[in-house]
Amino acid sequence: MKYRLEKDILGELEVPSDVYWGINTQRAIQNFKISGCTFPEIFIFSLAQLKKACLFSNTELKLIDNKVSEAILKAINEILLEKKYLNQFPIDIFQTGSGTQTNMNINEVLANRANELLGFPLGKKEPVHPNDHINKGQSSNDVIPTTMHISALYMLTKKLLPSMSKLIEALISKINDFNDIIKVGRTHLQDAVPLPLAMEFEVYKKQIETSKKRIENAYEELYEVPIGGTAVGTGLNSHEDFSKLTIKYLSQITSFPFRVNSVKAEGISSHNTISRVSSDLRLLALSLLKMANDIRWMGSGPRAGLGELILPQNEAGSSIMPGKINPTQSEALIQVCLKVIGNDYTISLGEAYGSNLDLNVCKPLMIFSLLESIELLSNSITSFVDHCLLDLKANIPRINSQLENLLMVVTNLTPLLGYEKCSTIAIKAYDENKSIKDVIKEMKIQLDEDLDELLDPKKMV
Repeated sequence: MKYRLEKDILGELEVPSDVYWGINTQRAIQNFKISGCTFPEIFIFSLAQLKKACLFSNTELKLIDNKVSEAILKAINEILLEKKYLNQFPIDIFQTGSGTQTNMNINEVLANRANELLGFPLGKKEPVHPNDHINKGQSSNDVIPTTMHISALYMLTKKLLPSMSKLIEALISKINDFNDIIKVGRTHLQDAVPLPLAMEFEVYKKQIETSKKRIENAYEELYEVPIGGTAVGTGLNSHEDFSKLTIKYLSQITSFPFRVNSVKAEGISSHNTISRVSSDLRLLALSLLKMANDIRWMGSGPRAGLGELILPQNEAGSSIMPGKINPTQSEALIQVCLKVIGNDYTISLGEAYGSNLDLNVCKPLMIFSLLESIELLSNSITSFVDHCLLDLKANIPRINSQLENLLMVVTNLTPLLGYEKCSTIAIKAYDENKSIKDVIKEMKIQLDEDLDELLDPKKMV
């Protein structure tokens, strides 16, 4: 490998000759060999969009001349439109808590590519300078939080909300399929009064719809960004019109109606909004966990479990037991939900411990965890719908056989016979392994209404 020699205030350092990053990025590569995890593509894409909006503002304010601006714009568009140079962002997530290294990374990549387009060599920082041009009017402290919001909005809009809509549609389909099926209800994992199978799926649908509304409501907070606040929210070294112009261009570029945070320092020193979105994801995960677990229980068996649902047979379930089929989609979704709950705890701690004085110093960890949660939820929901929910079937013979022996149908007689006598009937039926109807006849209990009608599970829902 060939190298070029670059210099900064700390001294000289060799940088691979064919890369577009510079000495700041190279130092970060050497100093943060921690996880091997880097920012996802959507974050780099969002960061490039923000740099484009900043460039338009600085050009309009005549702070960058047109020739330099055109070269920088071409470099940015090569990332955004052609998806070039995405391999030029190698810095580990576990870096400085402000994300400065990643901001400098894109500054160097854009500056070097712009210089190359203007006929100058890489690494010389002229005529386009990473700080003086690409980062003009900005600080990592306001750039990274703004990018956090942009990337979160993209992932929610393009991935999570569509997958949730797909899940809601699939649940509606199952509700229609199961609408006339009455099954044993269960509380405390014990038999309870009958209920429609569709009702359990109505519960899942209601919870997903509620989560969807919560997430959509969080958009208003995500639209507020601190760009133009520079280091600590004061706007030092930023033109007085920079924020307003950048927000205008950023909204045009992304199609999101961004607005400047009225207290820019708040969006720099704290990431309460990111924590709020993560909390909404945690609540979604809890609802998904319930749905996946319920379906797993109802599909248990096929002979020694509840056996009320017939799960799709997607793959072999055991390397030793032939013919065994497992509820793998439920298990995968459950694991994702646990990971999302863990990520939310990490993000909460990032807000709690990272928000010291005038700068939150857990920015990379918080946004990486949030984007990971959105990605995992989106993909696992889609997988669960496609490979489990759509082909889920009710085991009607099994459901009916359980209903025939249900003791809790006696509950319907409580207004007529009283709680104590109904309890006696239920316990006698259980102890003697008889039906409620048989015990009532044995006890010669007289009722004015037809007993079959009173004990019909379908009349109890």
